[in-house]
Amino acid sequence: MPESEFVTLQVEGGVGTIRLDRPKMNAIDDQLHREIRKAALEAGKDPDVRAVVLYGGERVFAAGADIKAMAGLDGAGMTAWGRELTTSFTEVARIPKPVIAAITGYALGGGFELALTADFRVVGAGAKIGQPEILLGVIPGAGGTQRLARLVGPAKAKDIVFTGRHLGADEALAIGAVDAVVPDAEVYSTALAMARKFAAGPPLALAAAKRAIDEGLDGPLERGLALETELFAGLFDTEDQKTGMRSFLESGPGKATFQGR
Repeated sequence: MPESEFVTLQVEGGVGTIRLDRPKMNAIDDQLHREIRKAALEAGKDPDVRAVVLYGGERVFAAGADIKAMAGLDGAGMTAWGRELTTSFTEVARIPKPVIAAITGYALGGGFELALTADFRVVGAGAKIGQPEILLGVIPGAGGTQRLARLVGPAKAKDIVFTGRHLGADEALAIGAVDAVVPDAEVYSTALAMARKFAAGPPLALAAAKRAIDEGLDGPLERGLALETELFAGLFDTEDQKTGMRSFLESGPGKATFQGR
């Protein structure tokens, strides 16, 4: 696969930063989302990456899809394009590690749909989020009706999608669409600090916890409980479980160092 032009994966201290840099507003076109997919797959497989930060830079997270690239497509063309976009975003959601979106400026349309694939969202006080597709005569097509409704509930999701309005940081926090609001200049550092805390945890158990929660939400309670039991029991065959419980018995909680084995 050719070298990425607009997306990089930078790894330091157990944290992989997936950095979007497509001037001027990180508009999401075919190349950008495929490069995001590539970075997500790399972050998921790299044992040196234990947590991930999605970051669009100091100015903007991602202002949405590239409308110029989409405007001329018909239904058949958009079916193919939308399928590939959804596949790319699904790969981000499936990263088996904690993922934090660090949102500055705008996260709109496809940009907000990308942020919704993360486990947590840290936003700057001046940030604006939303799903404005309705103002273009269409609807969100890469998770905006599905992940958003699961996050904030159907009524709040319908308000956001039906109106296409922008939400400020405080309203987004109040309805649970984001998890922390910080000064704009502290967005990345805050997300990085969160990621480092997760990076110190047991990678296999974190992956199992993420899978249990995410997959359990999409089915009946009984199936989710069965999955939880299966994943819980499987961790008793890992070195990290032996290390964690031995450390607890010898030194108390929170002192174990995990190797991801």
